[in-house]
Amino acid sequence: MASTTVPRGIFDFPAKNGSIGTSVAGGKPGSEVVDLTDGSSMGSSSKAKTAMRGSIQNHTPNGTVRRIGIKNFKPQRKVDPMVYFESIWAKVDKALDTVFEGREVDFGFEEMYQGIQGLCRRGLARETLERLVGRCRVYVKEVLLVGVEKGKRKEDVDVLREALGVWSTWQAQLVYVKYIFLYLEGDYLKPQSKTLDIITTDIFREIIFHHARLRPKIVNGACELVATYRAGKELETELFANAVKMFNELQVYTKFFEPRMLELSQTYALEWADSAIAEKRLDSYVKAAKDLMDKELARVKTFELPKSTKRDLVTLLEDHLISRQESKLLGHDGIADLLDENAVGHLHLLYQLLQRRRLGDRIKPAFMKWIEDTGTIIVFDEKDQDDMVVKLLTLKRQLDTIWKVSFERNAELGHGLRESFETFMNKTKKTSQTWNTDNSKPGEMIAKYVDMLLRGGAKVIPKKLMQKGEKPQQPAADVVEDNEEEEIDEDAEISNQLDQVLDLFRFVHGKAVFEAFYKKDLARRLLMGRSASADAERSMLARLKTECGAGFTSNLEQMFKDIELAREEMTSYKNIMSERDENQSKLDLTVNILSASAWPTYPDVPVIVPAQIKTALDKFEKHYKAKHTGRKLDWKHSLAHCQIKAKFPRGNKELVVSSFQAIVLLLFNGLKDDEHLDYNYLKEATGLPLAELNRTLQSLACAKLRPLTKTPKSRDISPTDIFSLNATFHSDKLKIKINTVQLKETPAENKETHERVAADRNYETQAAIVRIMKARKTITHAELVAETIKVTRSRGTLDVQGIKRNLDRLIEKEFIEREEGGVYSYIA
Repeated sequence: MASTTVPRGIFDFPAKNGSIGTSVAGGKPGSEVVDLTDGSSMGSSSKAKTAMRGSIQNHTPNGTVRRIGIKNFKPQRKVDPMVYFESIWAKVDKALDTVFEGREVDFGFEEMYQGIQGLCRRGLARETLERLVGRCRVYVKEVLLVGVEKGKRKEDVDVLREALGVWSTWQAQLVYVKYIFLYLEGDYLKPQSKTLDIITTDIFREIIFHHARLRPKIVNGACELVATYRAGKELETELFANAVKMFNELQVYTKFFEPRMLELSQTYALEWADSAIAEKRLDSYVKAAKDLMDKELARVKTFELPKSTKRDLVTLLEDHLISRQESKLLGHDGIADLLDENAVGHLHLLYQLLQRRRLGDRIKPAFMKWIEDTGTIIVFDEKDQDDMVVKLLTLKRQLDTIWKVSFERNAELGHGLRESFETFMNKTKKTSQTWNTDNSKPGEMIAKYVDMLLRGGAKVIPKKLMQKGEKPQQPAADVVEDNEEEEIDEDAEISNQLDQVLDLFRFVHGKAVFEAFYKKDLARRLLMGRSASADAERSMLARLKTECGAGFTSNLEQMFKDIELAREEMTSYKNIMSERDENQSKLDLTVNILSASAWPTYPDVPVIVPAQIKTALDKFEKHYKAKHTGRKLDWKHSLAHCQIKAKFPRGNKELVVSSFQAIVLLLFNGLKDDEHLDYNYLKEATGLPLAELNRTLQSLACAKLRPLTKTPKSRDISPTDIFSLNATFHSDKLKIKINTVQLKETPAENKETHERVAADRNYETQAAIVRIMKARKTITHAELVAETIKVTRSRGTLDVQGIKRNLDRLIEKEFIEREEGGVYSYIA
């Protein structure tokens, strides 16, 4: 026997050997099928009946006999499926009534589950689903929809609130519905990629949300919540959050709510921007625009709106708040006001706002114009020329901060900043300040500011330019404590100031003016020993060498070498004099030997040197010429200064005076208290020119400290004045420095320097033209002018008219000739 499986009580009996098979009805031809559940179907075969009552013998191939016992199956009753369906559905329908009416659950979920399971197993799943859908549709249409329609005449927000209420009710009821039809969902819907949530959501969306009169009100109700918030009122957070959630669950957010909200947002942004830009200042508009965008994006983040909403909302806000208002945001007047006020924060907000559309670089024209206008006013302010460099440094520091903080180190704006500085600092204007030359005034003033720093040290640096001013602000209590303990590092402060000044110096094209004044001031500092720091002097020289090259500083370096050599020379001379003469003079002579080619040109001022001093000078000159044959010494007494001992009735003092002051004071030696000297005697005895004599007498008799008295008393010197020793002269100090007027730059000296630089520039321009013509042989006028400007830029370029004048001079001198067509040719 192959198997004992009995399919549904149907057997196949073979006719010959009586063995039992396992094939189902429809087996081999000739077999007899017997239904065990019905005795009549077996016919009149007594053998078969016997087999049913007892057992069946099965003969196996090896001859053994095996008995199998068989029992009759119980007969099944045949029930009409629809009758069964209706009986089960009646119970389910009653349970749905309980759920939809909101009554307390009085049915068993297990019983409902088994009932739905029985229907599904009998192939009635489709009918069950159809009955459920119909039941839900009726409920939603006749109950929930009616509840929402009651408020359709109310405001849109009220309709939205009603819709959210019935949606919440529907969601709560569906929890029980899904429990009841859990088997239907798993057995019938999931294989079709469906769920009860999808079906019931579709029903609600179709009947309630897509209702012709309700949908606009529901959508507009949610939009009105946003509009109310934009108007400055509080947002009904929970209501809006629930609305967004419902739109997402109904899958209508993207198609219906988002477009409507963006449409209203666009209208709002358009009206807001046009109104705000017309009513507000630029800084107020920028701040308000930023706040608006922050609020809009914060709402997107708070309610977790889709990325598409954020993207489109940001785009329309940037379109209307930035792109459409670009011309006003970049207006020169508005940006100039912010720069005038040094509004770093507002400028940063403006830059960030523009950068949203990559428009930050477009601030450049207004930025450059303001810098150029402001700098030009500073450079050509004739009333306050002395403070030019301080103002320029302050402006540069202000703009550097704006560039770093406000403009986030934007490279294009950084280039604009430097271009603007370069433009206004090289503007030339023939004024009284430059003695009607076309020299650049900033070059002169930078040189004088460096001289002030190197003479006075850190104490002369304006407080607003000190390095400590760059530290971040701290609480008031901390500031007081820090100020008490803080010590100024003078070397660091001076180094920082020199760096800042050098940054200004880089903008100056014509370095000749700076060089002339710096060289003259350096000579004074070296000769008078007035440098505050030798290290600072060397540091500045190294900076200039790096910036301008060795050729620029070769003469300046020679000046330092001359001072060192002079110091060694004097040490050697004094040692020799000490060995030769035991009874040395009380006169302590110090001489500086200077190379005429490296130092500034000083005029020879005639003066009668006292005999004692003349003797000391002759001794040194003899010693020097014996040691250095072929050299000539040219004494510059106007640069000398002395320290003399003076006896006054009220005490002895040591006076630090210039050589001319010393010569005048020595004439009063041996005079009695009631004796005096007149102006004419002093003029003859000193041999000084009138201008020098007047300045010297004025410093001795009319200044705050007066070793001499003048009769009559006045601020000016006249030929009728009489001078005598000041018997009442007194000071608490032992060593007193008398104001040396001749050591200060006079207007005549300033004029002479400017005129010399202007003349040198003409010679340099002519030399440049000759070099160009020698290389090119022939060249057009425009090309020659352009080349000349290019090669003379570092020393100081003339204007086009000045270049033309030098061309004419070279033509007169027959270096070049003018040909037809505006062409010049070189004459070898």
